[in-house]
Amino acid sequence: MKSLWDADEARACAGDALALRVYTSRLLGREPDLVLHGGGNTSLKMKAANFFGDLEEVLYVKGSGWDLATIEAAGFAPVRLQVLRRMAGVARMSDAEMVRVQRAAMLDPNAPNPSVEAILHAIIPRAYVDHTHADAVVAITNTDAGEERMREIYGARVLIVPYVMPGFILARRVYEMTRDLDWSAFEGMVLLNHGVFTFADEARASYERMIGLVSEAEDYLERRGVLRVLLAAEPPPALPLLPLARFRRAASSVRGAPLVVRLEAGAAARGFAERPDVSAIASRGPLTPDHIIRTKRLPVIMGDDAEEEVARYADAYRRYFERHAAPRLTRLDAAPRWAVWPGYGTLALGRSAHEALVVADIVAHTIRAIQWGEALGGWRALPEEELFDVEYWELEQAKLAKGAASAPFQGKVALVTGGASGIGRACAEALRAQGAAVAALDKNDEVTRLFAGRDAVGVTCDVTDASAVATAVEGVVEAFGGLDLLISNAGIFPASRSIAEMDAATWSRSLEVNLSSHQRLLQACIPYLEVGLEPAVIVVGSKNVPAPGPGAAAYSVAKAGLTQLARVAALELAGSGIRVNVVHPNAVFDTGIWTPEVLRERAARYGQSVEEYKTSNLLKVEVTASDVAQVVCALAGPVFAKTTGAQIPVDGGNERVI
Repeated sequence: MKSLWDADEARACAGDALALRVYTSRLLGREPDLVLHGGGNTSLKMKAANFFGDLEEVLYVKGSGWDLATIEAAGFAPVRLQVLRRMAGVARMSDAEMVRVQRAAMLDPNAPNPSVEAILHAIIPRAYVDHTHADAVVAITNTDAGEERMREIYGARVLIVPYVMPGFILARRVYEMTRDLDWSAFEGMVLLNHGVFTFADEARASYERMIGLVSEAEDYLERRGVLRVLLAAEPPPALPLLPLARFRRAASSVRGAPLVVRLEAGAAARGFAERPDVSAIASRGPLTPDHIIRTKRLPVIMGDDAEEEVARYADAYRRYFERHAAPRLTRLDAAPRWAVWPGYGTLALGRSAHEALVVADIVAHTIRAIQWGEALGGWRALPEEELFDVEYWELEQAKLAKGAASAPFQGKVALVTGGASGIGRACAEALRAQGAAVAALDKNDEVTRLFAGRDAVGVTCDVTDASAVATAVEGVVEAFGGLDLLISNAGIFPASRSIAEMDAATWSRSLEVNLSSHQRLLQACIPYLEVGLEPAVIVVGSKNVPAPGPGAAAYSVAKAGLTQLARVAALELAGSGIRVNVVHPNAVFDTGIWTPEVLRERAARYGQSVEEYKTSNLLKVEVTASDVAQVVCALAGPVFAKTTGAQIPVDGGNERVI
């Protein structure tokens, strides 16, 4: 591990101790082998002026909800140091009381809650304190001879603290251990099965001590030849995607909410999943108890029947709760947070694509550390009763009591065609804004730029190419674990031609894009929708279905056929719980098919100006793509949970339709 200290960057913080604290905290946060997704904490002791201008000794400690990689000065909670030190001298205190007293001792009531390790930071008599969950250090302590190995590596330079529950109990233990010790004898402190602390009166010294201590642990692993883990040598096999989608449905059912599933199928994940002993070594516990809030204690090991494996996992989790539960504890859901898929890799589950990615990152570090520990003589996590205490920590239970509202489509997976512009883009953006993981398809490459991120993917795809459509659908399932919502929208608006003037190419092209491509797309999606979560299909039709206009035979006939296809699909798919409904927009002018030329031509056909044509409906309003998207979202959601086969106009009111 190398120091990332940069003299020029540090010089910009000269004379500002808190700015230096932010800088070195971010250096730690850049290294995922030290901290992951909000893990670890840092602090600074300095004097600060209170409201009256009096100087007080203050601990600026990382606040709850901040990530070291991106922390700013506002992310540090200023707490009166004298109060924290007095708290350490109290024999007993609940963590809820600790949080309340810490908050009451803050100089700024608008700052975030101080870290639960604030008291521990306070009793270390150095200006800068750094705490990480370094993979190498924690992995070594998670072995049968972990404490002895730590002493072998560090000698007396590091204080070794046996594992105790984080929070007040840990702070009190260290306080009792160190009352008669000289802190100057130590470069750092190792919390067995938990993490490592370093400290100094200079920011750089504390940071580089962390780098140094962790490097020594990595060197220890290197000398014993255990840093290299098993990597899969062969290319990944073809994925059986239906079992993946069934697994997602089963886990979501146990969770009581839709989940996104992230597959990790790289050489490292597959190498771990291919180990003959993977069931045994993956089922001993997490890398550090801090991870259990996100990953639970154990993964599920997938077998031939994913639903059965999830059911067994849930039963085992309920028994685990019953073995350790105290009165008034609320059991968490029994769904797994990650899985080992033998032969294929690992799976991470989350209520959003971001949450699944966080779990996936933790899992990647965990499976590597497990293999290090196993190679050192045996991976050994904390006993399950210790892990239970962290998972059911009173502070976490308090969060449950508050509850948290989720977005309407949180955890759902949606596929939208024609996603680069107009109605398709508006639908994809609306679904994404309401929590769905979205795949947007379009033949326009721009779709890949518009939809890129953890919760969205843009796919260049010509919907008239059956092979490309099948590949795209499979890619969506592989990316997010399944498919719940299909917005079948892609279409073209041919140039106006009378039937007498109609050329074969225009007729065929309209039928191919506006009708046949939808049938092939639906066919490719049905197997996954059948195992989806509250699955729904919304087909984007046209006002021309109930009220066709002259010169639009190719378009009107294709859209009428598409509507008939949707009606038949509603009949056929209802038994699988799949709802199929149609929206019929009209005069949506902020879409790709309404070029200025087409708009002028259509207006002229009705003897109107362009502006008159835009609002030529009963309500005299202009209908936008966003308006249509809102109706699509409503049809996909719970309000229309008992509606299928419906056709909804979105046209401002049309005399001929009515």
